[in-house]
Amino acid sequence: MTAFVRNQWYVAAYGYEVGRELLGRTVLGEPIAFYRTETAGDEQGTVIALADRCVHRRFPLSESNLDGDRVVCGYHGFTYDTTGTCVYVPGQKRVPRTARVSSYPVVEQDSFVWVWIGDPALADPGAIPRAPHLTAPGWVSVSGMEPIDGDYGLLVDNLMDLSHETYLHGGYIGTPEVAETPITTEVDEGAGIVRVSRHMLDAECPPFYARSTGIEGRITRRQDIEYHAPCLYLLHSGITPVGDDSHVFRTEITYAITPSAEGKVYDFWAVSRDFAVDDEEVTTFLRDFNHTVVMQDVDALNLLQLALDAEPGDSYQELSINIDTGGLAARRILARLAEEGEKPVERTS
Repeated sequence: MTAFVRNQWYVAAYGYEVGRELLGRTVLGEPIAFYRTETAGDEQGTVIALADRCVHRRFPLSESNLDGDRVVCGYHGFTYDTTGTCVYVPGQKRVPRTARVSSYPVVEQDSFVWVWIGDPALADPGAIPRAPHLTAPGWVSVSGMEPIDGDYGLLVDNLMDLSHETYLHGGYIGTPEVAETPITTEVDEGAGIVRVSRHMLDAECPPFYARSTGIEGRITRRQDIEYHAPCLYLLHSGITPVGDDSHVFRTEITYAITPSAEGKVYDFWAVSRDFAVDDEEVTTFLRDFNHTVVMQDVDALNLLQLALDAEPGDSYQELSINIDTGGLAARRILARLAEEGEKPVERTS
């Protein structure tokens, strides 16, 4: 299993998922309850993240209730303020000094709710990698999240090597050129960033782009991956008709890779575009189409994890080739971060 790195920011939810009803998510094995504080008018409240277990009998707070900005345990009524401090216990006036649950640093940025798992003193919001296209003017995004019953390293591998599009996603986003075109890889070990690029000068236009852009015939297609270990993956995609580079149709594919527990990962995904931004049919098509693609990955990785679990410990010797260069670099960075005592990544871009 890929080792967890705790002193990092991870995406726990989209901003639209967190409201005045408690939301439970498990990040790096830690159950967390999220909610927003009350506000007047149209403003959104602040996102609060508390450990999702009452100190009394471990009842999930995410299955409990809110009283104003306080969480009231749905089992025996223990009540917690936004810092996790217990302010009421049933049947007595004195609240035990140790009656509190952990609270977690939270930042809401680029439509994501980021949570810090580790030493709160090390939580630097400036270290969170950016995905500005998710909220930028002139861009429209569709998004979702799917849980996968597999090690989060398998999802990293999957996203770093897009040659699988030809075979797993044929008829959707894959064409023969994706697997046939060599890649270039750049690794910034200090910043924890891996970049993998594949530029196809004359490629078949897959349905994902043909139906959303109206392009007929062959295309020039760029895939530029930018992976910020451990959580954020950006695929900068651009296409033009072959011989006509007067307008580039740009698509940003975003994934947040958040380990939930050992052998489980949250797959947050989003597709953003700067074309046909007012066309609801295109928006609906891309949402449904990409969800199908994501579920193809989910099914494949669930099967892969089952196959790996069935193998005796030392019976399998992994084979890697050129297309695995980016994924192997990502593995090295994740292993180094864990080995270095989970020191925060110093991000430069």
